[in-house]
Amino acid sequence: MVFKRLLGALGAGGPSVDTVLAGEPVLPGGTLTGEVRLGGGETRARVEDITLELLARVEAESEEGEHEGGIVFGRHHVGGDFTLEAGERRVLPFALAVPWETPTTELYGQSLGIVLGVRTEVALGGARDKGDLDPLVVTALPVQEAVLDAFGRLGWGFRSADLELGRIGGTGQRLPFYQEIELTPPPALAHAVNEVEVTFLASETGAEVVLEADKRGGLLGGGHDALTRFTIAHADVPGLDWTSEVDGWVTHLLEHSSAYGDHGSYYNHTNPYGSGRTSHHESHGGHGAGGAVLAGAAGLAVGAAGGFAAAEVIDEVGDWFEGDDESGSEDEDGGEE
Repeated sequence: MVFKRLLGALGAGGPSVDTVLAGEPVLPGGTLTGEVRLGGGETRARVEDITLELLARVEAESEEGEHEGGIVFGRHHVGGDFTLEAGERRVLPFALAVPWETPTTELYGQSLGIVLGVRTEVALGGARDKGDLDPLVVTALPVQEAVLDAFGRLGWGFRSADLELGRIGGTGQRLPFYQEIELTPPPALAHAVNEVEVTFLASETGAEVVLEADKRGGLLGGGHDALTRFTIAHADVPGLDWTSEVDGWVTHLLEHSSAYGDHGSYYNHTNPYGSGRTSHHESHGGHGAGGAVLAGAAGLAVGAAGGFAAAEVIDEVGDWFEGDDESGSEDEDGGEE
């Protein structure tokens, strides 16, 4: 994918920039590669800095209601401190480390409706120019696929996915927001729960899987939320019976008697089979179970973008972030600035 923008810092006749991302989706914790291609203008220009930013469209709740806005969650220095001659062509390759908690935008090639983008910022002539956004496509880790496939085989269906500003208390969460994937129950559980929200907080060693149930009320009281958390090592993903594992999680969640008004508390269950070893994710694996997601769950990924076609999501990226002010930014190592 390529975007091109005439840099406004020097006006007409100034340099141009093309940022080209590798065509394949990236994994959370993986590496985004590509090139920044500069074209010299009519006169020489001093390029002071070139930085890539990772942005997300995030929802936030306040007393006035729910709001949406852009937030920077990663930055990467590409280059700078050189002179670009008139008419010169220069290519700067980059390899950007994607945070482990980066939200998943697609499952088996189908959009979940999550909007992420990459923006190039160029500083030259004492001014900074922020270019357009290129859509960032992030596919699921094996542990995410395994859990969602198991929900599909158990009859759960996809409702929606979004990004929420805030933190889940007691977890190892590092980004200032988290992803919620909302699932509808199978008929056998429809009397007990309205929906279950699944959040993955991945790290180098594994993933925390946070489940929150919107439980229906009984004859003696109204409904409430129940929250529970499970920890899985990446190395243990291939060896688990995921249908049985997730079925046990759901049973525990629905039997859990505590109610929480927010994400401040949770029940923590560590996988008894966990070795704590790190697994590298050069390949997906487990795609043979994908049919269970698309068919068994009435399509966890079918219609996941809430009516958005792929091209419409791309257009929304550009419309949403153009001119936005961001907050909650991170440095290259994933720590907040």
